[in-house]
Amino acid sequence: MNRLAKKIVPHIILTVFSLIILMPLVWIVRVSLTDKLTAYKIPPEIGTLGLNNYVDIFERFPFVTWFANSFIIAIVSTAIALPLATAMAYSFARLNTGGALLRLGVLASQMLPPIILVLPLFGVFLFVGLTQSRVSLIVAHLSISLPFLSWMLVSFFEGDMARLEEAARVDGASRWQAFLLVAVPVAAPGILAAGLLGFILSWNEFLFVLVLSGPGTQTLPVGLASLETHAGVEIAPLAAATVVSLLPVFALLPFLRKHLIKGLSLGALK
Repeated sequence: MNRLAKKIVPHIILTVFSLIILMPLVWIVRVSLTDKLTAYKIPPEIGTLGLNNYVDIFERFPFVTWFANSFIIAIVSTAIALPLATAMAYSFARLNTGGALLRLGVLASQMLPPIILVLPLFGVFLFVGLTQSRVSLIVAHLSISLPFLSWMLVSFFEGDMARLEEAARVDGASRWQAFLLVAVPVAAPGILAAGLLGFILSWNEFLFVLVLSGPGTQTLPVGLASLETHAGVEIAPLAAATVVSLLPVFALLPFLRKHLIKGLSLGALK
């Protein structure tokens, strides 16, 4: 009985915690499929299920614009930040660029509240005439994702990476060739994991978009926050918009799950 209990109890605990974590998502999906009156009822009722709320958010609000802005800004900022962060992490790990002081400065930049950065950035963009543009939002997102990704990738270029590069250098490869042909392929799982996290970080960013965006450049987080009518916030359309905003992240996970787990565990082991 004790042996059986040791096997069953952990599964029960994990199942309960999984249900607790999934309950908010299940609740949002249920609300998004019900009509607007049923969504407010306490205790909750299932009611008639349908896709009217999903049609409603595209007809009444500029949801396509919000979605397109979020996708473009997240993709471009991640595509720019990832190679720069890879080069920074390699220089920190293999060349000790800037020493411990520069590495500590990169880490310290992540401890600053975003409100400290957004006001100077707004002043700079106002001076150069880039306010309320996608370019300003991409640059602002880079100020967050670039230090985070570079610090995350440092561990992937440490340890046994030096031996592999030395072997390549002995075979006649230059440092640049050793970086491109040896270091980057070996660290590819970590780079893919960092890219996924960078995309999610940019996709969820709220404060910079709230301050720097305009009517035509708002992204999904700010758009969802403004999703209200003269009668107040309508829960059912808001739930439908939330479900749609989560789809890109859930679409990426099945394809990158193996690389994400492998990349994060590789960095932890190193």
